Amino acid sequence: MDWLLKLAFRQIIERGSLIIRSPSGQTLSFGDGQGPPVGIRFTDRMAVVALVLDPDLKLGELYTDGRLIMEQGGIYDFLRLVHDQPAALRKPLLGRLVDRARLALRWLSHSNGAARSRRNVAHHYDLDGRLYDLFLDEDRQYSCAYYETPEATLEEAQRAKRRHIAAKLALRPGDRVLDIGCGWGGLGLYLAGVAGAGEVLGVTLSDEQLATAQRRARESGLEGAVRFEMQDYRAVEGRFDRIVSVGMFEHVGLHNQRTFFEKCKSLLADDGVMLLHTIGLSDGPWFTNPWIDKYIFPGGHLPALSELMPWIEKSGLVLTDVEILRLHYASTLRDWRERFMARRDEAAKLYDDRFCRMWEFYLAGCEAAFRWRNVVVFQLQLARKQDAAPLTRNYIEEGEAALRRAEAGSGRSAVPEGRRLASV
Repeated sequence: MDWLLKLAFRQIIERGSLIIRSPSGQTLSFGDGQGPPVGIRFTDRMAVVALVLDPDLKLGELYTDGRLIMEQGGIYDFLRLVHDQPAALRKPLLGRLVDRARLALRWLSHSNGAARSRRNVAHHYDLDGRLYDLFLDEDRQYSCAYYETPEATLEEAQRAKRRHIAAKLALRPGDRVLDIGCGWGGLGLYLAGVAGAGEVLGVTLSDEQLATAQRRARESGLEGAVRFEMQDYRAVEGRFDRIVSVGMFEHVGLHNQRTFFEKCKSLLADDGVMLLHTIGLSDGPWFTNPWIDKYIFPGGHLPALSELMPWIEKSGLVLTDVEILRLHYASTLRDWRERFMARRDEAAKLYDDRFCRMWEFYLAGCEAAFRWRNVVVFQLQLARKQDAAPLTRNYIEEGEAALRRAEAGSGRSAVPEGRRLASV
């Protein structure tokens, strides 16, 4: 198998220093020798074959199963070395054929009906809540943060994300808000407790998230203003002045993108505004990473703007603003990964070492994708009418300034008297 390793990695590694110990015991070196060396070891011959034939799926599986072992550096160091090469990753012919087949067949695996959506959500979000406490911020924001400065802490960046989204919603006193995919309730509580929403309904398909969100609403004294329910977005009824959805659209699936936008239009008031925050691809449609789809987010799909725009247009919604958050999620995942690794022993007590390797690869792989590949975050502002949103973007900065004052509890508040969330 040594010849196969040489054939594969000589095409990929031009700079840096990669040292591979093969199952035969031979040591192979690749790159120009510059920089800190990264060393890996394969435990068996079939591990080499698997990686060469299908790296998108097998790299994560081999690391998780302990068949690819890091001997110098960590798995993130290996991913950084592989991605940070002068030329794009070169796959062998068979690998390129596998990619084409996955792209052609991706429609078959993304039919997320109500029952399947519930199972997909439970697979990831109904894990032991103590796991998320190991690496998320204190508000349990499990989506891309907004780093206003490179030195911002995770807590500061997540607070800035809530503030940025609330400002883009251009909330008016008493507005009724729908939060699709409300997570553990942090954004809904912020919109009601700081941003001045009159009523917030948050919907989720996760039992664990729902229980936490409802408890937080009770403890904050905002039960009258915020309501969290177990409900599929397709079953929501009523009209809302504002709709927000953060980190949920990735789970909608290819088949349901049109349904999602048509449903949102039916729920949005005539003068309403919607903010959709979703991971996406900057260079066109592609298939979901097979390892992520199998082990982390089953049924998930990252859309390209070219996929979204036809459904937005056909739904009758108007696109009023677009912002691309390019490297913010890379920084978020860096912070999550470093916190997770610092408390890895605690995660192993909740689950086991194999689970920890899987989650380390998940966090490291996603960070690499946002830092060096084509993965970004889209924030799309949508409305039913052209004049629903302000004509210039000045209102965003002004809104953020008002929200900062409200958070600090001084100056002119962005929330009606008696409705400030003390924990924010």
